[in-house]
Amino acid sequence: MSSGKYGNISGAKDLSDWGRPIARFFANLLKNTKISVLMVTNFHLLLSIFCAWLILQEYILESCILLVIKGVIDAVDGELARIRERPSHVGRYWDTIADTLGLILVTYAFGQYLEWSGLYISGIVIAVLFQYSLFNHFSVRARGINSGDNTSRIDERIRPIAKPWEKQIHVDFLHKIYLICFSWQDRIIDIMTGEGSEKLYFELTVSSMLGYGFQSIIILFLGLSMNINLLNDLILYVNGAIMIIVILKSRF
Repeated sequence: MSSGKYGNISGAKDLSDWGRPIARFFANLLKNTKISVLMVTNFHLLLSIFCAWLILQEYILESCILLVIKGVIDAVDGELARIRERPSHVGRYWDTIADTLGLILVTYAFGQYLEWSGLYISGIVIAVLFQYSLFNHFSVRARGINSGDNTSRIDERIRPIAKPWEKQIHVDFLHKIYLICFSWQDRIIDIMTGEGSEKLYFELTVSSMLGYGFQSIIILFLGLSMNINLLNDLILYVNGAIMIIVILKSRF
């Protein structure tokens, strides 16, 4: 297994991956400890809960700073799994579930602060999930082309076989949750996208702007400039335009 997320890829930039060197540093510190990958993922979820609480208490700038920190910590679990050479289907599925729970909580908190309706909050969550799914689609494909890690798959409908260090019953349970909650959006994105350019350099680079790492930096700028009210415009219009560009480029 390659030690890097994208293997031997060159020419494309994952703009959401800026925090990976920092995450790798902390993962190396944790390598020989009893702290598990799932513990790191759970800590990330707790930070999401705390971030949502900060927003509800109207500590907007502090919450935006925490969102950036949270983005770095979100990469630690994956790096720790790679360093220990223990890729995990359980970790992959639980990471996605935990990230989504955090997204819902933080979006709800921002919605309350910005006085969005419940229906509007739901729409924003779905829009973000599709944006993440598009980025993940090309990220996974790029990893496959360039011999990167292979824990994530484009089509998750086939139940994976548990690694020797995880239990099949846990994989099966989380796989079912993933299929119910997330696989539908992955299939829609797969239908919408095309073969793409050679080695997917354009698609990966541009769609990476939709990833959490890059988005957290933009949200921090909105917080620093006291323009957090533009958050919905960022998600619906700016990110929507990026999605259209990437999809059209991949098909034509």
